[in-house]
Amino acid sequence: MNDLDLAKELADLADAISFPHFTDQDFSVETKPDLTPVTECDRAVERAIVNRLGELRPDDSVLGEEFGSHGESSRRWIIDPIDGTKNFVRGVPVWATLISLYDGDRPLVGVVSAPALGRRWWAETGHGAFVEALGSAAKQISVSEVDSLADASLSYSSLSGWKDLGIFEEFLGLCASLWRTRGYGDFYSYMLLAEGAVDLACEPELALYDMGALVPIVLEAGGTFTNTAGIPGPFGGNALASNSLLHEAALDQLGRVAPEVTA
Repeated sequence: MNDLDLAKELADLADAISFPHFTDQDFSVETKPDLTPVTECDRAVERAIVNRLGELRPDDSVLGEEFGSHGESSRRWIIDPIDGTKNFVRGVPVWATLISLYDGDRPLVGVVSAPALGRRWWAETGHGAFVEALGSAAKQISVSEVDSLADASLSYSSLSGWKDLGIFEEFLGLCASLWRTRGYGDFYSYMLLAEGAVDLACEPELALYDMGALVPIVLEAGGTFTNTAGIPGPFGGNALASNSLLHEAALDQLGRVAPEVTA
């Protein structure tokens, strides 16, 4: 089984665990030390994925949100078992399992599976980005061709983090320069970007497991993914993604400020 097919199988495994619990809302919720929620489903999904990778890719390493790192290989699977846990616990269908594979800093595969939305996105480096909606055939996706901030649509998650980063006014200035802003949030902002439905997506504070699967999909759809200082990839502590045409202008608006990266 190749890496992309395995990632899709892992997504199937995750969906089979998470979606019934979401539908029935029959799970317990705890608060982690960083004051974010975690459910038994987060842990069950990650545990199932790690166990399956242990069977089929025993030489690869794994980084997961709930159980940390396993292994030393440069080939590393990066897992967010439920991205959008706050949505999950409130019955909002915008949540997904994020699965990616990297060789060092180089993305190989990314899969984002959102069963409550009936959609799954994936990409393999060099082979394009795709979306599959429930009941429909997979189709290749690409970013928009909007080339002016005044005509652009931005999706973001929240406002408070921009204050913490120290560029709240810069973020508001960027928003004011745009045609439209909406808070679709979490992974969904970046998938809408990859589909060409929005032109910019950004968040002021993110971990590697929040971004790993997003990067290959955005890049293979023709977009650009950096942090707010312009450093490419998912390793810079936050995210600014675009259709590429708007990227430099958006970085300028945000002041090219880098977040503090702790891990």
